[in-house]
Amino acid sequence: MFEYATDNKRYHTLNYHLKDMFGRRVFKASLDAGFTCPNKASGGCSYCKDGSGEFTLPGSISEQLKSEYERISKKWGDVKLIAYFQANTNTFAPLGILKDKYEEALAFPNVVGLSIATRPDCLEDDVLDYLEAISKRTYLTVELGLQTANDKTAKLINRGYNFDVFEKAFYALKARGIRVVVHVINGLIGENREDMLNTIKVLSKMKPDGVKIHLLHVLKGTACEKEYKEGLLTPLEKDEYIDITVEQIRLLDKRCVIERVTGDGKKESLIAPLWSLDKISVLGGIDKCFAQKAAFQGDLYED
Repeated sequence: MFEYATDNKRYHTLNYHLKDMFGRRVFKASLDAGFTCPNKASGGCSYCKDGSGEFTLPGSISEQLKSEYERISKKWGDVKLIAYFQANTNTFAPLGILKDKYEEALAFPNVVGLSIATRPDCLEDDVLDYLEAISKRTYLTVELGLQTANDKTAKLINRGYNFDVFEKAFYALKARGIRVVVHVINGLIGENREDMLNTIKVLSKMKPDGVKIHLLHVLKGTACEKEYKEGLLTPLEKDEYIDITVEQIRLLDKRCVIERVTGDGKKESLIAPLWSLDKISVLGGIDKCFAQKAAFQGDLYED
């Protein structure tokens, strides 16, 4: 059994991390705080639809947390929550507004921490200072969207910033003792297996606290849809994605929490790859691939 898992997983799971941290099961409650994204003015990232807000509910922060608590507790009983500011760019607002939103979440019963998804080009010094103060009184994670370490690909997906901007923000957060999780996407236009592995190799040297690995979903109404229909973008096959993801995890330090190994795409919006709708099969395929390789997270890691 892998030392950072309590089941058959051969990688450091978020469930294990949170249970180790809090001594009990803790769940993330997805929120839409009403923020937008600075990149929308220039068309937005090619894969983005609704700023990852498809799975959130309407209402104030407290109302959303109440709905999430009721949904989760129906299955798991009395639970603790991490308020997950997921939709759009959750530091793209004046500091006073950010404080109002974050403090409302922290005041909600059963909330034990915050997870804030944002862009590395939206972290001003006053926001960083406030995040540092939060981190000293609660469990805090800042999730940075990187997607790829390749600046050529970043231009193709219209990400809006170069790798050095990400690097500066990452180290600014780490210098303040803030837990950082990085998002990457496999299957971006123009990238091959080596490009995807190289993104993880670069990240591995930076020692993130956690990584989220996503599959590129071609969604209706995005630039990716047009690229796909024109034959410019070929989504990964299931076996390709599974094998690449396993090799990426093997390159990461075993202490790095693997917070996600595949993403969710709403059936009504998803154009391709349709195999991704069977999430259980993908998760099981990753477990099986690890076992077949007799591999574990970190067995290819180089400090």
